[in-house]
Amino acid sequence: MPIVAVGTDIASVSRLRGVYERHPKRFLERHFTPEEIAYCLAKADPMLSLAARFAAKEAFQKCWPENHGWREVWVEMKGPRPALNFAPRIAERMQREGWRAHVSLAHEHEHATAVVVLEAL
Repeated sequence: MPIVAVGTDIASVSRLRGVYERHPKRFLERHFTPEEIAYCLAKADPMLSLAARFAAKEAFQKCWPENHGWREVWVEMKGPRPALNFAPRIAERMQREGWRAHVSLAHEHEHATAVVVLEAL
């Protein structure tokens, strides 16, 4: 199965924490779905999971041929593994093109990173 595109991103946890501290509600509602917010806020340090999801959205944008909104792409956990999900317009194009997206997330105290591989089926 050929790779269509690869995207990667790294997010500064402290920078995102600063934005969150200044504008918590606006930051969360602009960038994340309600399910992502609930999942991350249940963590001991929500900012690590939020930063990883922020990086995933940026990494996907680097693969995608047109702009998308922050909440048109989101991360859900499928058991222990993260998976990308999409708003209808993106999901329809993914299906029409025969593409599948894979995501890997990682974080530590100061940074979160994500890699997205867009694959042709």
